[in-house]
Amino acid sequence: MTDDLYWDPFDEIVDVDPYPVWRRMRDEAPVYRNDKLDFYALSRHRDVDDAHVDPATYSSAYGTVLELMGPEPLSTGQIIFMDPPAHTLLRALVSRAFTPRRVAALEGHIRQLCAELLDRQVGGGGFDYVQDFAAQLPSLVISQLIGVSPEDREEIRQTIDQTFHIEDGKGMINDISFAAQIKLHTYFSEQIEARRREPRDDMMTGLAQAEITTAEGTRRLTTAEATDFTNLLVAAGTETVARLLGWACDLLESHPDQRADLAADPSGLANAVEETLRYEAPSPVQGRTTTRDVVLHGTEIPARSRILLLTASAGRDERKYPDADRYDIRRRFDSHVSFGHGPHFCLGAALARMEGRIALEETLRRFPSWEVDRDRAVRLHTSTVRGYAKLPVIV
Repeated sequence: MTDDLYWDPFDEIVDVDPYPVWRRMRDEAPVYRNDKLDFYALSRHRDVDDAHVDPATYSSAYGTVLELMGPEPLSTGQIIFMDPPAHTLLRALVSRAFTPRRVAALEGHIRQLCAELLDRQVGGGGFDYVQDFAAQLPSLVISQLIGVSPEDREEIRQTIDQTFHIEDGKGMINDISFAAQIKLHTYFSEQIEARRREPRDDMMTGLAQAEITTAEGTRRLTTAEATDFTNLLVAAGTETVARLLGWACDLLESHPDQRADLAADPSGLANAVEETLRYEAPSPVQGRTTTRDVVLHGTEIPARSRILLLTASAGRDERKYPDADRYDIRRRFDSHVSFGHGPHFCLGAALARMEGRIALEETLRRFPSWEVDRDRAVRLHTSTVRGYAKLPVIV
């Protein structure tokens, strides 16, 4: 029955609407095997959630993106490529940047940035909601938090976009992506070294001065470690929020009654953000590697197998969410896995939620209705981020 069932994260045609394939995978092959690319995939909510909270079995140390995952652990300081206890130690360090008080203190600044970006579009008849707003906002917020100089912020945002570039469905690291990664790493290395010489009031200075205690004693983060942290925070803080807002713009235009309700009563926006995250996860796929043999749904998964956790499929699992393919900003549900779960739960989740809520409120305040120009919309296609690169709207 599953002979004609095929999915891989590099298929651009399927990626436009992967949900019918994912439904079949949930129903017919909850442990899906792709022999061509040598991976398994878990598509049901419970299985994805269980894997997230079991890092001892489902390791991140071998990579979390299919094209990076190999037989040996990655030698990198990126905490997303670490397992506890090393991950726990470094995550505690970086989490200081996202304390509830620090995040809450950004609300006024985020609202001001929204006003600056959106007011210039009033009376213009239309604009690109992603390029002119949704991608600009989180880049400005996280860049200020990190300490990127204002004159560098747009170039850094465009370079981050290039790091996610894939070519011809090959799923291989390519020249554009590799060059962008080198450029970012070089830039942030130089910035960290500059903070060591001349400290500033920003997160890069905090990372340059941070100390960690290990079995060997107390030491400061190396420049490479501080650079990896900075790179991760800027990239993750820019990409996911940009895709979230793009999806919200698209979905609310497709559901004008719900959009009108939010324009009239913004109190529902926080729940609308959660429903958007469930319905269209900005980061739909996360990779893991099994550390032992696992038997799931009658299928044996050998140790050292590459596993893809289909977060976006889990968000549409009817076993968890009744009428899961219906977008409903009033839906009541207890959780979703779009920010992950367990030790790798998204550090910036609270900031992303606040940015989403404020951005949509300020959008609706100025533009209670809009029309998406779908003929000119451009999708962003990568193996790990899904959404719009360009989304022109008529207002």
